[in-house]
Amino acid sequence: MDASDDPRLSALLPRLRRFARSLAGDGADDIVQAALERALRRWDSRRDDEALQAWLFAIVYRQFVTEHRRARRWQRVMELFGAEPVDPSPSPERIHAGQAVLAAFARLPPDHRALLLLVSVEGFSYREAADMLGLPIGTVMSRLSRARERLRALTDDAPSPRTLRVLK
Repeated sequence: MDASDDPRLSALLPRLRRFARSLAGDGADDIVQAALERALRRWDSRRDDEALQAWLFAIVYRQFVTEHRRARRWQRVMELFGAEPVDPSPSPERIHAGQAVLAAFARLPPDHRALLLLVSVEGFSYREAADMLGLPIGTVMSRLSRARERLRALTDDAPSPRTLRVLK
């Protein structure tokens, strides 16, 4: 018998959906689908047929955590560009915009990408990033400024005008 035809799996589906809905609301069906795909791919790795329910619920929960973390990272990237908080459900426009930002991000030099990820996405302080990369804090601040400016230039239709500051 194929794993997808297992009657125990079919009997657990409503409970898995209810559990996922309590965690994720409207995104529950996507979480259950991804979790079931994962479970079916790893069907032979389960150790105990009696623990099928616990195994599937654990997979659904881990899938929810993964999706939640991915959404938080996406939100941090969007905040990097000054975007307003967005609805977590993806639309074709948001997917396209996100792909454009990620493509522009990939075109940045590795030192700029590293700083943007550490400070703007992962939330480390300038001091922590400087210590991790073995750089003076002033270098981190100036590189981060240049990285943000370059990323804005790559993602904006029109290049941003450079402003001069008067130093006393």
